[in-house]
Amino acid sequence: MNSSRSRLPLSRSAILFLVAALLLVAQYAMAAAPAPAAAPSTPVELVSRGHSGALRAVVVPPGETLQPHFAVREDVKEARWLALGSNTQAPAAITDEGWKAPAQPGVWTLAPATQGAEASAPAVITPVHFDGSKTQLNGYRIGRWPARSAGRTGRYAPPELLIEVTPQNQDFAVSEHFRLRNFLTKDQADVWPKYLVLDLRLVDKLELVLQELRTQGYPAKGLHVMSGFRTPQYNGPGENGRAKFSRHTYGDAADVWLDDNGDGQMDDLDGNGRVDVKDAEVLARAVDRVEQRVPELIGGYGVYRANRVHGPFVHIDVRGTPARWSKR
Repeated sequence: MNSSRSRLPLSRSAILFLVAALLLVAQYAMAAAPAPAAAPSTPVELVSRGHSGALRAVVVPPGETLQPHFAVREDVKEARWLALGSNTQAPAAITDEGWKAPAQPGVWTLAPATQGAEASAPAVITPVHFDGSKTQLNGYRIGRWPARSAGRTGRYAPPELLIEVTPQNQDFAVSEHFRLRNFLTKDQADVWPKYLVLDLRLVDKLELVLQELRTQGYPAKGLHVMSGFRTPQYNGPGENGRAKFSRHTYGDAADVWLDDNGDGQMDDLDGNGRVDVKDAEVLARAVDRVEQRVPELIGGYGVYRANRVHGPFVHIDVRGTPARWSKR
């Protein structure tokens, strides 16, 4: 018999069987193959995100080591600094003491040296040194702290480090609910850069107040900051209800209210159908509970009633000693 006639065509079922077998072999081969390398993760992590767990940055003077503020991955040997909101980059320096913060002021993230790799929060904020011998910086009017002439020291000594805020970094979230711009002095709208003193312990405390309000059943989406940092020039010598040595000028105080419905004033927290000083007292009680739980953030709070300009609000600070007052 002719050999060519002995080759019978494969049946349809045989073809399907062979295809299934090939697919199984391919699946086993894929399973045995090594998985692709994961994209590089952020090279640094904050050692602590505060008592609230909501902080996203730390202030480190230019050129100082990141430790103990950050934990740096051991496998990271080369990295670069990326300035928030711009294309500015700077080489990251590592010494025997550890990684160094950038020498230039700004808000920075540390990224792997690999081209195309990006970094995310947390961030390093490097401030500007300011000795107080002048009353302005880069055209931004600051004034003079009265403590400079009064020889005050400790928590009333004039600040020496100012955060430089630009149009590009003003929206940086220093915590889950607060951005740099929330704490800027309310003047010189068209002057950039602006300068800010901000104690991140204050931000941590505000986040804890929000958390406390939520435990009481309020949505507490965020606190409206009516007044954060005030330059001495803006605060004045102590008039119109502003203290000469106001904690606002030291960056550790904020006047706030809860405004979840977005109407621009304090919400009706006590449910009596109107907005009044009683609602501010609800907020103040939340501050009290936070201080009882976290005494490291103790400070002052003041309850203020509404006037022709604004509704009721609460002053909150982290001055380090307890203080209580009410302006009715």
